[in-house]
Amino acid sequence: MTRLYYVLLAAFMAAPLPAQTSNKELLEELSLAYRILARTGVVDAYGHVTVRNPANPNHYFMQRNLPPALSTPADLVEYDLDSQPVDPKAPQGFIERYIHGEIYRARPDVMAVVHFHAPDVIPFGVTGVPLRPIYHMAGFLGVGVPVFDVRATGVTDMLIRNPELGKALARTLSDKPVALLRGHGAVAVAESLHVVVGRSYYTMMNARLQAEALRLNPNPNYLTDEEAKRTAAQDGFERPWTLWKAEAGQK
Repeated sequence: MTRLYYVLLAAFMAAPLPAQTSNKELLEELSLAYRILARTGVVDAYGHVTVRNPANPNHYFMQRNLPPALSTPADLVEYDLDSQPVDPKAPQGFIERYIHGEIYRARPDVMAVVHFHAPDVIPFGVTGVPLRPIYHMAGFLGVGVPVFDVRATGVTDMLIRNPELGKALARTLSDKPVALLRGHGAVAVAESLHVVVGRSYYTMMNARLQAEALRLNPNPNYLTDEEAKRTAAQDGFERPWTLWKAEAGQK
């Protein structure tokens, strides 16, 4: 652990808790995030989103091993940063929960994580063509999108099924908001659940648009660094979250 990690963690723990501190509200939002990601095509039967416990930054919440579209608050489980359930009687979890635990361990600034397999992002993890912001909703990609190649760790089944692989992925992600996993998908991180859902959706859409642009012209006119910087924050993706929430039938 670096000294910076402990400084950031201490600052986080000393900061006032966000307005939403109720576990009930938090779990309802997380369950909704699962369903939103499914409805928007970011995830299908696979993929997961987690949120750090604001009352205990060494814990996070994640759904049990269940298709995201079927999520309810009752399906959510609390884990420690070793990705072990706090309740020893908890239902079976996702194999790749180590993605989340190790990113939270390495990044005290991160409050939410999504891992998804949207087909649109796969080509950019296997061709050497970098994923770059091509429209204003994806300016956050302007800081760079690294690619994690699990092959560097040896022959695997491509899944992040242990802490060592989770740590390797977290190192590749570094301080970026998004990383690609070769032949596997992507991971997005953010300071809030709403932002990470927005980043995941617009990463997928940017990949779709960039691939189409490359078919028309091998040298698309990407956002400049300054344009990407100015558009990265948007409104915290609150407007799309409001729309997605209404479409999911939530008030």
